[in-house]
Amino acid sequence: MRKLPSGRFQASFIGPNGRRQTAPNTFRTKTDADRWLVNVEADISRGAWLDEKLGRQTFGEYAKAYLRENPDVGRRWEETCLRNMRLHMVELLDKPLIAITGPVVRSWHAKAVAGPGGKTSIQQSYRFLRAVMNQAKRDGAITVNPCTIKGAGSDRAKERSVATVVEVGALVESITPRYRAAVLLAAWCGLRRGEIIGLAVEDVDLEANEVWVRRNRVELLESAEAFDKDPKTDAGKRPVSIPPHLRPYIREHLDKWAGKTWMFVGRDGERMRGNAIYQAFVRARNRVGVTVTFHDLRHTGQSLAALTGANLADLKKRLGHSSNAAASRYLHAIDGRDKEVAVELSKLAARGNAVELPRSIIVKH
Repeated sequence: MRKLPSGRFQASFIGPNGRRQTAPNTFRTKTDADRWLVNVEADISRGAWLDEKLGRQTFGEYAKAYLRENPDVGRRWEETCLRNMRLHMVELLDKPLIAITGPVVRSWHAKAVAGPGGKTSIQQSYRFLRAVMNQAKRDGAITVNPCTIKGAGSDRAKERSVATVVEVGALVESITPRYRAAVLLAAWCGLRRGEIIGLAVEDVDLEANEVWVRRNRVELLESAEAFDKDPKTDAGKRPVSIPPHLRPYIREHLDKWAGKTWMFVGRDGERMRGNAIYQAFVRARNRVGVTVTFHDLRHTGQSLAALTGANLADLKKRLGHSSNAAASRYLHAIDGRDKEVAVELSKLAARGNAVELPRSIIVKH
């Protein structure tokens, strides 16, 4: 405690964070200042102490620092969060962390859900808010996380359409030949668009009828920047057996449209952009008259493989999925079994019209 020239008393202390913190106001008497310090000491001893200076920092400032300093935040997610802050979280940006209470969060969320924003972006915004406030709690800026809306940030299983074997064939015939291999790798091998664009020529082995997924091509949404990134999990780096009926198409692509290093390149010889595949696919889709998205082709591949008798372990191995619960199942999916799945897929292709898939399936991303 110290007496100020005004005659009032100022109280301060060294907090658990090692920094000196001053009381938010001065006191008329020394006893009042001492009483405040006693309460602070009690809060620290029972773990209820708050860093009031940090708690007064605005959510916008703190959230941007969280994105910069968190090693687990990738460039694409950082861009997504900054975009959502700008579009959907404006009313929270200038609020101090300690002012973001449960009622404030519920009011913001209700307005966001009723607004023009998409459901996915609102879920992303809520998950980001919850993550930032969890960090604020760990830093001692707040006592409890105010984000308690049940299910608000959950990415629920979505109903996804899948294409029939005939529709996949029609898409392949309709699309510009340069992009046929991309459709086939998505629909019959279950590769993601970023995985397809990330393929190098050396990743495709037609002697073994195998394609190796080693990287994912990431493209930022609000700039032309693109870069290669490792798959999120070890399971994402994987060999995928190619159904034999795809071999002529893949060979043709390698001979006519592949680059020296990369499997998919544009007409200028540079790495192909994901949007180029997307636009070509949309044009073909419109001509054929189907409603599936390019990402739905991956789930088409999952359904087709399941029809061959592939078990859960086979599917997880083939599609590069991973989870704690499923980790042990990978032990049962041997390389030979994946090749059997690929052969059965070609048999499905030969049957053509005789094969019909359910028009929709419930899948997890």
